[in-house]
Amino acid sequence: MQTNNTKTLGFFDVIPRVGNLMPRIPSIVKNLKAALSIKPNDHVSLGSVLELNAERYKDNLAFLYEDHKFTHHTFNEKINQYANYFISIGIKKDDVVVVFMENRMEIVFMIAAMAKIGGIASLINPNQRLNPLKHSIQVHQGATFVIGEELVTAFEEIKPELDLQADSKFYWVKDKVEAICPKGYKNLNALIESVSKENPFTTQKIEAGQHYANVFTSGTTGLPRASIQRHKRWLTTYYWFGKVNMNLNKNDVMYVPIPFYHTNALIVAWPSAAAGGAAIAMRRKFSTSNFWNDVQKFKVTAFIYIGEVCRYLYNAPLSKLEKQHNIEKIIGNGLRPDIWMGFKNRFKIPKIFELYGSAESNISFTNTLNIDCCVGWSPNKYALVKYDVESQTPIKNDIGYFEKVKKGEVGLLIVQINDKVPFDGYVNKARNEEKMFSNVFEEGDQWFNAGDLLRDLGYRHAQFVDRVGDSFRWKGENVATDEVEKIVNNIEEVEACAVYGVNIPNTDGRAGMLAITTTESNFKMENLANELVSGLPSYAVPIFVRICKEIETTATHKIKKFPLQQESFNCTDQVFVMLPSTKNYVLLTDKILAEIDRGVYAF
Repeated sequence: MQTNNTKTLGFFDVIPRVGNLMPRIPSIVKNLKAALSIKPNDHVSLGSVLELNAERYKDNLAFLYEDHKFTHHTFNEKINQYANYFISIGIKKDDVVVVFMENRMEIVFMIAAMAKIGGIASLINPNQRLNPLKHSIQVHQGATFVIGEELVTAFEEIKPELDLQADSKFYWVKDKVEAICPKGYKNLNALIESVSKENPFTTQKIEAGQHYANVFTSGTTGLPRASIQRHKRWLTTYYWFGKVNMNLNKNDVMYVPIPFYHTNALIVAWPSAAAGGAAIAMRRKFSTSNFWNDVQKFKVTAFIYIGEVCRYLYNAPLSKLEKQHNIEKIIGNGLRPDIWMGFKNRFKIPKIFELYGSAESNISFTNTLNIDCCVGWSPNKYALVKYDVESQTPIKNDIGYFEKVKKGEVGLLIVQINDKVPFDGYVNKARNEEKMFSNVFEEGDQWFNAGDLLRDLGYRHAQFVDRVGDSFRWKGENVATDEVEKIVNNIEEVEACAVYGVNIPNTDGRAGMLAITTTESNFKMENLANELVSGLPSYAVPIFVRICKEIETTATHKIKKFPLQQESFNCTDQVFVMLPSTKNYVLLTDKILAEIDRGVYAF
């Protein structure tokens, strides 16, 4: 297969690879059937898998974090202490515990503990501040809060605005048990030390269809949305990504340098490792400079990525450690075709299981055949339909139905919704309608709108192309444009504004760009920067600001973002840029523009 954006798969790209899998076909078929046969009322769950692994792989490593090491047995025991403590204070089925912390080992313990109890861990993105943070907590707010010491200040800023119950409890998590706890909080690590390590009685009562976590995602519009995570989905990826694709064993170590409050770590990396009794090695924050040191330290044989991770590693200077590893397989999403082969060859990684999915979707693709520049295939019923990028709507035929694209063409991904492949959607059910199409190919059918453009490569394989709608992805996060626009529209000197994503050379995703019109001849960029930096997560702050004489609208007064996006930041209007490690905008000069094109700045 050729690896540019336009080539499709032929017979000899696929059949020899299928032949290579022949010895594993019986196992693959068995596990695919197992994945598809999980029923919502089956008594199987994330917690029951961990308890089974604690017996089956008792003395093998299960979890590594900094200098902490847990076997499957001791990992399960630690989770049990958390679960038994929360049972003792009255947490029960469907109770919500707000979990606001960075990517530390306690977040994993909390997720698993709630999974064993039947409670719900609402995993708040630690990058959020002020109104988005308040909103995310209130979407599904309980009376119990677990806050990492690194985020107490951010939580305290919005705490008075929460609708707190009289019996609300606040727990504090810090690495050292003996540390002094802030007033009003209880030191969770100290409290669980003497609690029973036995499996809680609740685990065996948990059903696959139960809700165990919320993962927050920005949709095409609006504030962050809480997508429902059920055990069934974790178990499906346990078979699908774990046993069918990655096929790890008890001697493997899966490195997870990305956060567990997102689904890549939570429902791809973790179940993929658990499926074979492998260990997961976790890092607080991704670090390019420490990546290969960690690979050596943890004896890593596989890792999970997002596109940005691969781009950072690929752009980094050569390291003597980068080829001194035992990594055979990696899994993730967003590895772009422009660096795919260079990345694969430089780091000598034989198998890349690129995947496609999202926190709220009812489909996943994975690259079982290890085909370059491809997200693989899906057993679910899906279609790629013709889509008008400018009007941001599917194209219908003369009788009002959607039309599928041809092989080699790009279309909007939609997925059929039925009893076997439901759409769990969001905690706020009103949001679900925005993600569904009805009467697509026939009267009465229902399809999930994935909101992404994919290319049909043939043989049920596809390639990711881009996101659509009023959101874009930057720094591994979804940015909802109207949340940025709300802040800008509150600035008195701004007449109109539009936010959209643009490509920067040598980066993944799309950087935020803001176009504004203003009546102020001497518009104060420092005021704009202050409002954006203080009111938004760092990844959502626009990199570029364009001062326009006017912004074109449709006949119904909707702003036309597509022409602005096409012109990007290399346009005739005055443009300002927020360079890396700064919090202010400077004029985008020809010199800076040339440096951006050469990749001088690490955006």
